[in-house]
Amino acid sequence: MGHLSRTQTTFSPPVMEARRWLDGVTFSPDRPLINVSQAAPVDPPPETLRKVIAEAALNLPEAHLYGPVLGRPDLRAEVASQWGAAYGGAIMPEQVAITSGCNQAFSAAITALCSEGDEVILPTPWYFNHKMWLDMAGVTTVPLPTDDNLLPDPDAAKKLITDRTRAIVLVTPNNPGGVEYPADLVLGYFKLAQERGLTLIVDETYRDFDARSGAPHALLQEPDWDQTLVQLYSFSKAYRLTGHRVGAMVASTALLAEVEKFLDTVTICPNQLGQIAALWGMQNLSQWLAGERAEILDRRAAIEDNMPKLAGAGWKLMGCGAYFAYMRHPFEESSAELARKLVQEAGVLALPGTMFQPEGNPDGKRQFRIAFANVNREEVGLLFDRLAALRWPIAQA
Repeated sequence: MGHLSRTQTTFSPPVMEARRWLDGVTFSPDRPLINVSQAAPVDPPPETLRKVIAEAALNLPEAHLYGPVLGRPDLRAEVASQWGAAYGGAIMPEQVAITSGCNQAFSAAITALCSEGDEVILPTPWYFNHKMWLDMAGVTTVPLPTDDNLLPDPDAAKKLITDRTRAIVLVTPNNPGGVEYPADLVLGYFKLAQERGLTLIVDETYRDFDARSGAPHALLQEPDWDQTLVQLYSFSKAYRLTGHRVGAMVASTALLAEVEKFLDTVTICPNQLGQIAALWGMQNLSQWLAGERAEILDRRAAIEDNMPKLAGAGWKLMGCGAYFAYMRHPFEESSAELARKLVQEAGVLALPGTMFQPEGNPDGKRQFRIAFANVNREEVGLLFDRLAALRWPIAQA
């Protein structure tokens, strides 16, 4: 095999690939496309927030200039204050970095922690952009299979640790599985990482849509938490700021000094208007966000309410929460082929489980991710009706 560049070591972006399946396909007005492929709100931010962005663009000259590499001090301080209160721990503003989205926060953390040939443990099904970055960074992904409830076992993780392991990554609520990891499970991973001198990266992009009340874990109450924990977050989902690219990382000041080197060479600073919007959102939109959460939880309930339609047809709901339902289908063919057929035959765009599993893993062939952030209760019913009506050959038991 010839020389491969760093980008050639990984696969094409799955969401972009899936969008290409729509090329040349027309959908009738009486059966429009149901798009459950992407986990991002498509509606714009609320008008009050759009006005804040517009006023900043018009009246704040600094909003158009480079800002600090690690983010605006006022937003870093607000994150430290609100998260400290929410998690019952102490966070200093210097332990917060603002990034150009949560994907960049992950990339920066891995780059600051790992070198070529190091290993990172990733539960499967995984978030594909995490796998892509590890590939491009020359870091070996060590898959950690999850159980029937899509939960990763710390004892199984322990067996995968080698002298090249640098980090363990958890996403909770999970993408793609939707599962909310119990607090004691997350603590078990923290203790394991602490004991073995590893970093625990916890991606909480979807924490605003966790069905549980109160803090989802108590890691920030642990003494010297910043020597083990890196916590990641996205403002995109909470305030519909996807196009503004604003995320956050909470970590030790020593690690953030390394992260700063990466960020300075990639984006120089996070988007100023996005940061201004995120700060205003944190300070003024808590009631609005509670309504957004209630709507997402209703859509999650709609998935569970409609599940009997599919259970009778041999489907299984493996996980459900945040923006996602993760399903096991009953058909003979691989989900990789069926996903394209779904577009043609059911007017549904969904991502196959093969995009979330190691290549060749048979589990991925039987799985689909349904991202329901942009389908309401009525549309969830329509989606399940279309899936239940499929008459494809069933897999042999």
